[in-house]
Amino acid sequence: MTDNVVPLFKDPSTGTYTMPGDTPPGPAPAAPAKARPVRVWKRTARCLRTAVTDERTRTAVRLVARHGMYVIGGTRITAKRTWDGRTASRYERMIRAAEAAGNFDEAKEWEDRLTRYRAARHHRRMDLIKAPKEVAMSALYGAGFTIGGLLALGIVLAIANKDITWVIGPIGTVIEAIRWAVMVATVVWGPAVMVGPWLALLALWGVGRRQETAPQWALPAQQRDDAGAPITPSIVVTALRDLGIAPLRKAIKDMGDAGAAMLGPIRIAGCGVEVDVTLPSGVSTAEVQGRRRKLAENLARHEHEVFITLPAAARTVRLWIADSGALDEPIGPSPLVTDETMTANYKTGKAPWGQDLRGDGATLSIYQRMLLITGLSNQGKTAALRALALWAALDRTVEFRIADLKGVGDWDMFDGGLATTLIQGPTDEHVIRATEMVEGLVAEMERRIQAPAGTVFTPLIGIVDEAQVAFMCPAIDSEKKPYGGSKATSRYFMAVRKIHNQGRAVDVLLWEGTQDPTDQNLPKLVREGAHTRISLVLGTESQARMALGDKAVDGGAAPHLLRQGLDKGTVVVASDGITIPAGQASITVRTHYIDTDTAALVADRAKALRSGVVTTDATPDADEHDPLTDILTVLGTETRVLTQEVLKRLAALNAKAYGSWSFIDLKAVLEGTGAEPYKSDGRMVISRDRIARVLASRPDEGSVSAAE
Repeated sequence: MTDNVVPLFKDPSTGTYTMPGDTPPGPAPAAPAKARPVRVWKRTARCLRTAVTDERTRTAVRLVARHGMYVIGGTRITAKRTWDGRTASRYERMIRAAEAAGNFDEAKEWEDRLTRYRAARHHRRMDLIKAPKEVAMSALYGAGFTIGGLLALGIVLAIANKDITWVIGPIGTVIEAIRWAVMVATVVWGPAVMVGPWLALLALWGVGRRQETAPQWALPAQQRDDAGAPITPSIVVTALRDLGIAPLRKAIKDMGDAGAAMLGPIRIAGCGVEVDVTLPSGVSTAEVQGRRRKLAENLARHEHEVFITLPAAARTVRLWIADSGALDEPIGPSPLVTDETMTANYKTGKAPWGQDLRGDGATLSIYQRMLLITGLSNQGKTAALRALALWAALDRTVEFRIADLKGVGDWDMFDGGLATTLIQGPTDEHVIRATEMVEGLVAEMERRIQAPAGTVFTPLIGIVDEAQVAFMCPAIDSEKKPYGGSKATSRYFMAVRKIHNQGRAVDVLLWEGTQDPTDQNLPKLVREGAHTRISLVLGTESQARMALGDKAVDGGAAPHLLRQGLDKGTVVVASDGITIPAGQASITVRTHYIDTDTAALVADRAKALRSGVVTTDATPDADEHDPLTDILTVLGTETRVLTQEVLKRLAALNAKAYGSWSFIDLKAVLEGTGAEPYKSDGRMVISRDRIARVLASRPDEGSVSAAE
């Protein structure tokens, strides 16, 4: 029985018994790992993506690419220089460049140089054919003379030393020197062969680095940002090539590396550089002017940092390219503030208003020019207009009548000594008084027109700030005539038109400031009547055309492209009173900002130049006036005043009552009062003391003497 017993084996790890030949039970089979390769692949891809996109990897790739391109570029430049030096390719390239630029005289000159070069090269090649024979003969003669000289030297030494062996001594010394030179060359040759290629590679790398042959993406971060990069000839040529003008691109391509032949010298001009570009045949200046934005972007500048003008030379454009960000820096203070001795001359002088975009001073003549300035709200319109008025105020002969229909105190400094009329406020009542003020200007203008020939008039400037309030005013007078509007019945509109038509001939001017122009708040006939048209930033091109006119906008004026908020005080001017570059219809000026407190100081200096100016807030009712009282008012504190000046001040005080007065009317009022006009230094004057005594003698007006 024992033979039939089958032994059992116990598995110590599991504690189970198995029969011989049975497969021991193992661990349970694992679940199929179908998703594991996918997870491994994703993890690998994630690691690769992280490694590739890591900034250190990018930096390393840029480093390798940059220095590799330095070597490749240096090799290309060196090879090109060598080729140019050994062939006529340079002359041929310059001939093609001159022909592409239309400069045939220069092409002929380069062709003559090419002919001379080829002749000289032919002579050199002919000399090379004869060179072997001449070299062999020279070597033979040289060896003979050298050996003969050494033998002669040996004989001399042998005689001196009384030793025949010295005869070949010099020859032996030379042979020994040659042996040592060969030994040194043998030792040095191995390292030289190893180091030489690396030195050559380093030289090529240096050439490529100096010429900046690496692409932009391979440069370090501080160099890769090319905004504001210095302007070089290659940058300008590349920018012109990529403008999208096919004839220009083809011409530059034919020029090769000599494309810079189109360029004049790059000159520093203010806060930027200036360069003249002679365009090749078939390319018009208008095509380049029309692509200003693209050109600016090609030069790594903003559009407002590149300006294109036309110099006197034909087929030439002048590019002015600002230093990056320079136009965002504030300009210096106004000369009105820094020069306390400054005065003005209305007729011959120009107001120091600001700077053009080149950084040069921009001055504006106001002589016999109506003025219109417009723009969006809060962009510096009032400050720009007030700066002109402050300069004009430094001419003591200029009279101001001002209506500020905003009424927040922007013109307060003209009160009490500068403006004979100052109206401040936005209501319909203020518009009515402003309208009467402008009508008073009309009355003065008509009086001057009727004056005898040869009469000289002092300048009279009326200023209406926020004039759109007047045009939009719904008020109607007692005769059912509207104050606002743009119809023939509108009192304000018609008064403005009359001044525009005839005022400049007798130095009666009107300056208007308005915002956000439309056909309703700035009628066409009014805006076209201004000789000097100025615009700050506007919202649309149609508004720019309203402000400056079609000619200026078609010629490149673009106040609608100025940046609202960033270009405060920057104006586009269309006027013959300011120097505008040839070929342009307008100029952009960054005006000096004079704040209200500083403006008051300038106004105080202007007041010190004057006396007897009394400011009123409006033209009073013509039916409520007393001529003697008004005469005393306009005399101010002066002892005596010329009758002509009294008439002018009376017209400013009450245009309805005194606008048409002549010397005869004034004399009639004073006749028999004891205060009649009299001569002083040959001119008719009126005495303040006499007028005061007449008023003091009135029983009901004793207060006048007290006021004295």
